[in-house]
Amino acid sequence: MASVEECRAAIAKVSDRIMEVDEDRRRKHIVDRTVSVTASDLDTVFDMRLAMQGLVDVTERRAGDPAERAQVRLTASSDTLVDLAEDRLDFAKALLSGRVKLDASFGDMMRLRKLL
Repeated sequence: MASVEECRAAIAKVSDRIMEVDEDRRRKHIVDRTVSVTASDLDTVFDMRLAMQGLVDVTERRAGDPAERAQVRLTASSDTLVDLAEDRLDFAKALLSGRVKLDASFGDMMRLRKLL
């Protein structure tokens, strides 16, 4: 099981990867969205915003604590989150196998697919 710190580092790595994308492409595919990432085995939720600057304003809370519903919600084990960030696991395969649950509008899913 990965730690909260390892999950934070994974989120930072994904943010860095977003920032490596050409700015014109980011402008085309990124719409400011609230995002929550739940590490199910840690009972922890990371709340953040997806913006032109990557994943920003990252905070963490216990899964049961009240919060506004994010526009894009991802749930996975802590190890799965780290594996995705480290490119040891393909997101589509993880999604189809049930290791990752994604709750977002169809438009958001299509934009994210094109960006990542």
